[in-house]
Amino acid sequence: MKTHYTLFIRLTFLMLLLCSIVKADDDLANGKISGTIKTSDGQPAAFVTVSVKELNRSASTTDDGSFLISNIKPGSYTLVVSFVGSRVQEKQITVMASKTTIVDFTLTENASQLNEVIINANRAPKPVTLDKANIRALDLPQSTGTVSKRIIEDQQINRLGDAVKNVSGVSLTQTRGGVGETFSARGYSIGITGASGSIFKNGVLTNTAGFPEASTLESIEILKGSAALQYGNVSGGLIINMVTKKPQFESGGEVAMRYGSYAMFKPSVDVYGPLSQNVAFRLIGVYENDGSYRNHVYTERKYVNPSLLFNLGKNTTLLIEGDYLRESLTPDFGIGSLNNGQAIPTMVPRSQYINTAWAYSHMNQFSAMATLNHKFNDNWHLNGILSAQGTDIDSYQASLPNTVSATGEWNRGLARAKTTENDYTGQINLTGKFKTGSISHQILVGTDVTKVLNITNGFSIGGKNISTYAYDKINTIDLGKYTQRTDIPNALDTARIKAPVYRVGTYAQDLVSFTDKIKMLAGIRWSWQQTYQTDIQYLQKQTTGQGAAITRYDRAFSPKVAFIYQPVSTSSIYVSYSNNFIVNSGTDVTTGQGLKPSLVNQYEVGAKNELFNGKIIANLSVYRIINSNLAVVAPFKADGTINSDNTVKQLNGQTTSDGFEVDITGHISKNLYFVTGYSYNNARYTKTSGLKGSPISGERLVIGPKSTANATLFYTFNDPAFKGFKVGATAFYTGNRMAGYNNTVGQTQAYSRLVPVGGFTTLDLTAGYTYKKISLLASVTNITNTLNYLIHDNYSITPIAPRQLLTTLAYKF
Repeated sequence: MKTHYTLFIRLTFLMLLLCSIVKADDDLANGKISGTIKTSDGQPAAFVTVSVKELNRSASTTDDGSFLISNIKPGSYTLVVSFVGSRVQEKQITVMASKTTIVDFTLTENASQLNEVIINANRAPKPVTLDKANIRALDLPQSTGTVSKRIIEDQQINRLGDAVKNVSGVSLTQTRGGVGETFSARGYSIGITGASGSIFKNGVLTNTAGFPEASTLESIEILKGSAALQYGNVSGGLIINMVTKKPQFESGGEVAMRYGSYAMFKPSVDVYGPLSQNVAFRLIGVYENDGSYRNHVYTERKYVNPSLLFNLGKNTTLLIEGDYLRESLTPDFGIGSLNNGQAIPTMVPRSQYINTAWAYSHMNQFSAMATLNHKFNDNWHLNGILSAQGTDIDSYQASLPNTVSATGEWNRGLARAKTTENDYTGQINLTGKFKTGSISHQILVGTDVTKVLNITNGFSIGGKNISTYAYDKINTIDLGKYTQRTDIPNALDTARIKAPVYRVGTYAQDLVSFTDKIKMLAGIRWSWQQTYQTDIQYLQKQTTGQGAAITRYDRAFSPKVAFIYQPVSTSSIYVSYSNNFIVNSGTDVTTGQGLKPSLVNQYEVGAKNELFNGKIIANLSVYRIINSNLAVVAPFKADGTINSDNTVKQLNGQTTSDGFEVDITGHISKNLYFVTGYSYNNARYTKTSGLKGSPISGERLVIGPKSTANATLFYTFNDPAFKGFKVGATAFYTGNRMAGYNNTVGQTQAYSRLVPVGGFTTLDLTAGYTYKKISLLASVTNITNTLNYLIHDNYSITPIAPRQLLTTLAYKF
């Protein structure tokens, strides 16, 4: 696949070179439209939309009220000026070749009135594209969250984990050995990817190994609770959608340099504009070289994201996107644990590193995506997406530090990995609005298909499985106690395992409006998943075989129904039921066949409000999620004898997750905004058999915190003495958690397998200054230097980052 990556990069730059030639020719033949828009009292009007009625072309005015629309073929057009809450104005114009047509407008509103309109426009919650149906926020009976481009920029966000904390109830809970992130909400977690992946990019499944480049995103959308209706086998707690920046038909861009503590530097470039009247491009490039507060840990990343937008007609667009990420980083278990995962070694500094000095993880990731949108008319739209992604990971390091003694003694083994994951996705969605008598309908009908192919290599050293190899001995508390080995043993490929999974789903949904106040949403999805028996190629013996597990088929229906009451146009109250499913491994003790999926029921009540003329958005949701047929190991076989096979299971366990979430956001003025949220969750086992090997009733589930809170406030000065200055503060709270593993009845360990982790709060302070097109932003993160930990299972214990400085110098053009 490395050849494919190289070819992709070369084709990208060749495409941009050819497009530049085309653009140059078009610039000579076409004309431009330019002008200034002012308010009735003579002040410049910013953020006003100016569009060419006959073309799919528009621009927004800058702070000085000016606008420019380039590459317009000679001819007569209608220029339209519009803004939310403002009267639409039109003018007939003529564009001539190689000429600039000057057109000025004066709005009926004065500067104060327009400012109020801007506030209302900025605060309006937009529909999340992840919903697929484009339902407006007040009509969607589900808790959602969006991390906007403004927050991503103001908080100088680099990683997805830093972004999602801005949504109530969503937390970064694990860092998976320093090579990936795990998130949780409502008692459920989502990891990097796989056939049951719950992280998407522009609505399609994506592998997020190696940390996606969050600084290049337009926004991040989150659906909390069940999303099985739209996506099938996904987490019952949340799904995340990363929305990338798109091509623009107006030229512009930004070059930036981000610099931070521990020699972190990150230059980036973002260039966009028209190539012709109907073709626009965007090219984003990022390089990152990052040290760490962790000894011996480094990261180097190269990222490129080209995209092209084609206007195939007045009502049809085709978006072609691709990206490539090459990353080299140090796998990092943090400070490890003590007593076989039972204690956190708080006596060691947060910088202490226990992996081998030469540990590495290299990743190449490539994706390509085509999105076709067609508007039949104002009511009916068609969306089709095809995508492919490949992820290659090559790593070598110490084995898991889950056998460290109470005094820090650890006999290190080795772990070698060479994996490939290829993801292929196709989906098509039809949305429409129509009436049956006085009843309005907003429908979604669609289907999707996904293939996930995992290829994993096995390794040996000296003719024996690498898992049995003893490398050396260290003490994780006192690293100077023993002399560490520095050589890298030669690990040979012994086997290559292929594990393909196919997913297909068909779904339909209807938002029925009986009146303006009473509405109902109902829908259902049918999902089919096939997990093939693995193919094994034994490389040394030159033979092939198959894995022990046979090909299995999983099928499930996922319904959703909700009732919505809107007493006034700015408030909505809803009650909903939805269902999702969890694919299980193992065999059913009764039938001897593959275990059926566990069906998970979610009940949610919520209220959404737009207060003070929409300046403040306040949402509340209360939920209960019940998995009443949790898969647990069967205590007895079908013949009544004691079962000692952990793959023989039964569906009679139960977990319950209760909680609530509150979100309050405000755009008080165009200079002041805030984002706040709080959540509480109690996820626990509520029904068990009480027999040996079963979970313990009443015990909290591991990973998810009990409470989370977030608060962000930013203010930009407008008075002449401080014009251009910006200040802000951000605080995050992560409550008590249970790491490790849940206990079972009659377990062999005499001690608890749980690792309690206390809560913590971090505070970041930010200041910035903008002068014309140049801006400088500086933040001090974790200003109180709080110490706490992110724990993966019971061995990868990573201290959170200490106090750090982060700055961004940018020039927009």
